[in-house]
Amino acid sequence: MVQQVTRGIKISVITKYEGSFYKDYKIQYAFEYTITIENQSKDSVQLNARHWEILDALNNLETVTGEGVIGKKPVLKPGESHTYTSGCLLTSPFGAMQGFYSMVNFTTTKKFKVIIPTFKLSAPFAIN
Repeated sequence: MVQQVTRGIKISVITKYEGSFYKDYKIQYAFEYTITIENQSKDSVQLNARHWEILDALNNLETVTGEGVIGKKPVLKPGESHTYTSGCLLTSPFGAMQGFYSMVNFTTTKKFKVIIPTFKLSAPFAIN
């Protein structure tokens, strides 16, 4: 598990290898990640968007930007948390992801970024 706190918002990430399969004559490695976003600040906040940089061992970089997480824009009061699970496909048995969430503080109405720490994606048989 990796964790990081930015402006009182704690991000925790757990990953899991799901297996491999062929798609368009190329092998794909499937990974699952579960993220918990915990509001340790004194203000209510809302997650509005996400930005991901996904890198595999072959130096293929994929950038993903979008609204919310899994179709939701959670509002977190102080002490509350939101957990969700998602996944990604890589063309190699290991890689990494990093990024940030765009959030708004309801008390100050200011937007801010919360860093998603870099986390590794690794198939158990891969040596990296």
